[in-house]
Amino acid sequence: MSTITPTAAIHQPVLVQRCVELLAPALIPVERPVLVDATVGLGGHSEALLQRFPHLQIIGIDRDGEARALAGKRLSVFGSRIEIVAATYGQLAEILAERGLETVDGILADLGVSSLQLDETARGFAYAIPEAPLDMRMDQSRGITAAQFIATTSETEIARVLRTYGEEKFARQIARNIVKTREVTPLRTTGELVDLIRATIPAPARRHGGNPAKRTFQALRVAVNDELRDLEVFLTAALDALRVGGRLVVESYQSLEDRLVKQAFTPGIHPEVPRGLPVIPTGYEPWLQDLTRGAEKADALELQRNSRSQSVRLRAVAKLREMAPHEPKRTNPNPAPRRK
Repeated sequence: MSTITPTAAIHQPVLVQRCVELLAPALIPVERPVLVDATVGLGGHSEALLQRFPHLQIIGIDRDGEARALAGKRLSVFGSRIEIVAATYGQLAEILAERGLETVDGILADLGVSSLQLDETARGFAYAIPEAPLDMRMDQSRGITAAQFIATTSETEIARVLRTYGEEKFARQIARNIVKTREVTPLRTTGELVDLIRATIPAPARRHGGNPAKRTFQALRVAVNDELRDLEVFLTAALDALRVGGRLVVESYQSLEDRLVKQAFTPGIHPEVPRGLPVIPTGYEPWLQDLTRGAEKADALELQRNSRSQSVRLRAVAKLREMAPHEPKRTNPNPAPRRK
């Protein structure tokens, strides 16, 4: 394990004050509020919340052992007010059940890859670091690496992953070249994969949109960690776990994540009402309040303070009521495909 205290020391959580502001109305009226930080990471958001609300209890979740260790050290001054759990946010329902909690007052999720994972060379998340191993696992104690994925997966499946999770226009061509290359020599480093992608994508297409490897790296990371399926499970569990008056805040960094969050929130913000009725009947009113009026972006001050806020999309809702018996169980109309 590498020494990463400097990373923790300079870590700046994205939109931290806005997240605190959105969660405050659900936490202030409660004597001993409970909040779930579903992606505790390096502990920046949790630290700000624990400082702001002196009676707050936080359950922090993270699958990354290195992140948990750093967050635990950073947040140790808060004693028993913080518990950090080794799990993914998709296990939220089980985590709450194990602690005898039917509801919580607030839930925060800061999705995507963390500063720790991007900055650590050995993790292989960053296409700008050429000699890193192609790992990309958020939990390095289990699962297959990105290198193993592209070494053993069929050309058709690689193309599907790149197209679905990375929205890569040249998915078929990149997948074909990956398979051709691995027949001669395995792809082991980030630099080798970046070079292959650059050689595959036509020059005119490489002139816009930043590094051409960005979409492929995103897709492989999502596939290796099964992120979108985990996110769907989490969103359903989170909305179920909120008490009436509780709030859920989600920060997304790519369109696929944000789309799933929007799809999860929309039925509660704009529920279907039987046509032809002069008034909305009881039980058909919105059961979620849109606190951000869609997705909020970082303002100029936040962008100046934290460059990683450039792609953030923040959505937040408050729970107005429990679902009525006639309302169908929430399901996503476009579920993420299961990783094969």
